[in-house]
Amino acid sequence: MHDLIVIGAGPAGSSAAITAAQAGARVLLLEKSRFPRHKVCGEFVSAESLGLLSTLLAPQYSYLLTEAICIPQSRIFLDGRVLQAEITPAASSIARFDLDLILWNSAAYVGVEAFEQTTVQNVSYAESFKVQTTRGELESLAVIDASGRWSNLTAKPAGTPREKWLGVKGHFSENSPPASVDLYFFDGGYCGVQPVELAGNRSKGRINACAMVRADVASNLAEVFELNAALRERSRNWHPLMDAVSTSPLIFRDPAPLRGNILLAGDAAAFVDPFIGDGISLALRGGATAARALQPYFQKLVSLEQACESYQREYRKNLARVYQASSKIRSMLKVPRRIRKPFVFLLEKNPAITRYLVRKTR
Repeated sequence: MHDLIVIGAGPAGSSAAITAAQAGARVLLLEKSRFPRHKVCGEFVSAESLGLLSTLLAPQYSYLLTEAICIPQSRIFLDGRVLQAEITPAASSIARFDLDLILWNSAAYVGVEAFEQTTVQNVSYAESFKVQTTRGELESLAVIDASGRWSNLTAKPAGTPREKWLGVKGHFSENSPPASVDLYFFDGGYCGVQPVELAGNRSKGRINACAMVRADVASNLAEVFELNAALRERSRNWHPLMDAVSTSPLIFRDPAPLRGNILLAGDAAAFVDPFIGDGISLALRGGATAARALQPYFQKLVSLEQACESYQREYRKNLARVYQASSKIRSMLKVPRRIRKPFVFLLEKNPAITRYLVRKTR
């Protein structure tokens, strides 16, 4: 019998597992794939979660933060204009190839039992949780589902979405990339570009290009690069450093931090529009929040239902508002160009407004 089983070992799941183990819980962490591996991700870690991340890392991995590339500014390329905003405090660029593996190893460091290549097939509850996996049946007092925005545990959305969106990412070489997260918008999506490094491979010229695009507009990064004039020019001399990875479909839904008595964290709870660059931060914070909500339950101070209610309150108070803000800003950017033009002109002439909008998504 474990106190907690965490499904999925991305940033949300590892954050939950480590936080619970640090508080004395007996934790089992299950991951269906193997580490290290690349994930479709902007690899942008906002300052709001860097302090939390430092408490999750085992001491030998502190270099992940001290050697991370600092990102002090953002540039938005939209309708032939460039909107600039300072990122204060500065964010960090950390490759998921490194982050996920190091969080996995840090979980083991604090005593988390962890299994890779283990698929969860079903979860049932009657006094305790029974978790059916490819390793057999496992049992726990609580379950956190951090298996991502799309898994066999996720209820299939009703109906057929009007538009199919996909995510695609690759690393490229670029001569002296700026210390900036740059967003290139076009009809049918956008592409984010920022410098990134891999541990033990400090090339000083690696960038991450990650796009969200409608499937009828483009199906790969080469096609994406042609959709924005500034991006087309910038990418002309790029050379790929990895095979591109992709994911689909990208389906947006309202935040839902609970499924029965199972706590949901990260993309399993809600899929935030990647353009705000706060996905990793929200995942880390959500996982830690879920684990903290369960601590009084493990100490027999509250019931599981009360712990779930506590998590839901904290999630709505501190995390759901970010999804709401990003949805509103994204809606403004999706209006027809002729209607959007005065708004874009206003942002270009008033950087303070752009900075305000950036703060609203943190």
